[in-house]
Amino acid sequence: MKTMQALFLTFLIVPFVEIYLLLQVGSVIGAIPTVFLVVLTATLGAWLLRQQGFATWNRLQNGLRQGEIPAYEMVEGPILLVGGALLLTPGFFTDLCGFACLIPAVRRKIADYLIEQHLSGTQAGSIFRQARRDRSVIEGEYEKH
Repeated sequence: MKTMQALFLTFLIVPFVEIYLLLQVGSVIGAIPTVFLVVLTATLGAWLLRQQGFATWNRLQNGLRQGEIPAYEMVEGPILLVGGALLLTPGFFTDLCGFACLIPAVRRKIADYLIEQHLSGTQAGSIFRQARRDRSVIEGEYEKH
């Protein structure tokens, strides 16, 4: 499926899913608690986004100081931005997707997928693969006696 078609379907389907979920939750717990829950998840998401963003930024800076290519951090940054935007969008489905972007293990899987599927044939993809190999190399010195 082409990217534009996927985006169109996403922007068409997600609002319907959000409305359905909001109506379902609202019918169970009431309108005011539902609104409170949406605001609470947005607030919690913003706080978690700040924490994860600073942690990723620190890893990026440490990698640069050590002379490494901070490949994953460069891919994780935009994933965090998308996660933050999803968390600030009212609704439970987008909150779930946004929180998934904030979990480091899930974010790493998303970054792996993006690197392998969308950057594999590019020069950037070769840089990311090299950075991945470099993480498994242990540098050291030895002397032969």
